[in-house]
Amino acid sequence: MEKFGKSQPVRRVEDTRFLTGHGRYVDDISPAGSLHAFFLRSPVAHAKIKKLDVGDARVSDGVHCVLTQSDLVAAGLDATLAGTRVKNRDGSTGAGPTRPILADQRVRYVGEPVAVVVAETLDQARDAAEQIVFDFEDLPTHVDLARGGEALHREAPDNCAFDWGLGDEAATQAAFDAAAHVVKLDVGDNRVIVNSLEPRGSYAEWQEGRVHVAINGQGVWGPKSDIARIFDISEDLVRVTNPDTGGGFGMKGMAYNEPFVVAEAARRVGRPVRWMAERTEAMLSDNAGRDLISVAEMAFDASLKATAYRVKTVCNMGAYNSQFAQAIQTQLFSKVLMGVYDVQTTWLQVDGVYTNSTPVDAYRGAGRPEAIYVLERLMDRAAREFGVDPLDLRRKNFIPAEKFPYQSATGETYDVGDFHQVLDRVEAFADLSGFDARKVASLARGKLRGLGLCYYIESILGDPSETARVEFNDDGTASIFVGTQSNGQGHETVYAQFLSDQTGIPAHLISVVQGDSDKIAKGGGTGGSRSVTTQNTATLATVEKIISKFSVFLAEKMDVDAEAILFDDEQFRADGSNLTPNMMEVADMARADGRADLLVHEATTTLTARSFPNGAHVAEVEVDPETGKVTLDRYNVVDDFGNLINPMLAEGQVHGGVAQGVGQALMEHVVFDENGQLLTATFMDYAMPRADDLPRICFTDEPVPSTANVMGMKGCGEAGTVGAMAAAANAVQDALWERGVRQADMPFTPLRVWEMMKDASEAAA
Repeated sequence: MEKFGKSQPVRRVEDTRFLTGHGRYVDDISPAGSLHAFFLRSPVAHAKIKKLDVGDARVSDGVHCVLTQSDLVAAGLDATLAGTRVKNRDGSTGAGPTRPILADQRVRYVGEPVAVVVAETLDQARDAAEQIVFDFEDLPTHVDLARGGEALHREAPDNCAFDWGLGDEAATQAAFDAAAHVVKLDVGDNRVIVNSLEPRGSYAEWQEGRVHVAINGQGVWGPKSDIARIFDISEDLVRVTNPDTGGGFGMKGMAYNEPFVVAEAARRVGRPVRWMAERTEAMLSDNAGRDLISVAEMAFDASLKATAYRVKTVCNMGAYNSQFAQAIQTQLFSKVLMGVYDVQTTWLQVDGVYTNSTPVDAYRGAGRPEAIYVLERLMDRAAREFGVDPLDLRRKNFIPAEKFPYQSATGETYDVGDFHQVLDRVEAFADLSGFDARKVASLARGKLRGLGLCYYIESILGDPSETARVEFNDDGTASIFVGTQSNGQGHETVYAQFLSDQTGIPAHLISVVQGDSDKIAKGGGTGGSRSVTTQNTATLATVEKIISKFSVFLAEKMDVDAEAILFDDEQFRADGSNLTPNMMEVADMARADGRADLLVHEATTTLTARSFPNGAHVAEVEVDPETGKVTLDRYNVVDDFGNLINPMLAEGQVHGGVAQGVGQALMEHVVFDENGQLLTATFMDYAMPRADDLPRICFTDEPVPSTANVMGMKGCGEAGTVGAMAAAANAVQDALWERGVRQADMPFTPLRVWEMMKDASEAAA
């Protein structure tokens, strides 16, 4: 029996349900008779709350309750949210200001929840919210990505959340002092709004002292623990479910204010309460992504071999520490700091800054796209300054295949890799030899053509442990219970396909059960591209248990020793016996014998190491010099994802990731004014990529199987985004280079590109 999937491009079985309107999202499963919640949110970015009078709202038509932070505290709730805190360079811990679930004494960003109104209808709740007297005294806003300004929290008097460093600063400086060449680049990484297709939502109900909270997130166990803490109840009294989810991308992977408020409202009124964000509400309150600036430098010797790398970053926390925020641009950024290059002398220094804006947290890739973007923009700049082929400069500095396993400068152990092989493949796959001819053809049409390369590597993150449980059902089907959570990645297909490969159970007879803390005792959720490697490793261990127990059961029936029984070609068999049952037939036999213990099997496994997907992205753009419009004309990707279970789904993940990375590079951009007002809070003002903004994205793989799991797999969910940002940006920079543009930062909107060329022309004159 093979130890990995059969790599078949099976279409997603769940798509039929989704495309015919039979998806079951959180707003579809809210109980009949649920009340509606509406959140009053701060209209200003920074202010003291002088008065919050909800009396009139409480007696408005249809209203059942109105809650503020003082109500939550009076009810005995631990009405706060906590976030990860990193160590400062002096060994102290980063700032940990209290984050109330509803605003307390002051508001710190536009959209911060201040109160909730619960009524029979949403219109009644919204109307009642207008009756709330919310009087405030404006405070100065801090929106600059720098220390200083009006302090948001007394724990951070200069608005510095943390001051973090990793590496050897002195050795790095010495290497720069001795360098033959030094290349330096300022790199901006603009804030983006995630905009999942389905906005955030939840409902809650209490029955016999037990609470059920439904969310549309990326796992149920974190919220379960948070509810138990906030309400000071046993986790046994908490059930969290997560039905179909219309996109998560990291943004739905952490704790938010609203579900806990909805749960308290449901407890007070004795009825289910539901809440769904509207689009502008989501844009104001969802955790944002990226938002950092870096100064990157690389030292080279006379042969153009890199000898040291230094990055100094300032990143935006927004108004509070979101759940993972302090770790994103520090610990997670550092996972792939040096990328695929053989350099051991590095220094990474990061300041986290509080501003009067929506909190910033994980977004597809969570720190790794940011790190690769900085590194690959700098490598591209180095090749330009040295006048060498950007592929050749990368080849010269790649970690050689014979050095694996390789410990990176920041302590990561890359198990395998052959970066030369992948780069050679993409050179042919993207037809780089034909670029000059395409550039001439573009010029004949009055367009500037540019080519951009990014070679990325990603570190798979998240809990390395996962559990799988397989149950044989009375109706002749089987169920696999998993601890991950699909947000649209195709888990129902992948997990059923993989279990079918390993057991011979027809895939159409296998149902995938996820997202219910009552049915699955523990799981790691979905994030960090962990799902398939961790979940299928647990599935393999569960299948081994099934085979072992079924073999013992069959030994008597086949009149052989259990050790003599083999399972292959989807059947049990042994020399000397004519009995060759398949899995489902053995389950039927066990059921007939009253052996219920043989109908449920479970195993938990822990991966001892992470896998490191990597690959090369090549983008080609055309720029209209008259208008600044950038058109992405060609896009080619060669990835090393190790062994693939379903290449079709892997390619789909790459397509989606590329769209998000290119979207940020070419059009997506969050804009606040000097008062902290979000100026891009609707799709009239915030551009998202559409189908006609993207060319055909061509994908192929060049696998080097991982040694970090028995299947040789490498996660792929975030890889498209990790490579896309720098590939697109480097292509635009290439197109603009001959026009004298030397500082080109995302997003490359027509106005910004036109202004870059205008400024360069005026500077040259």
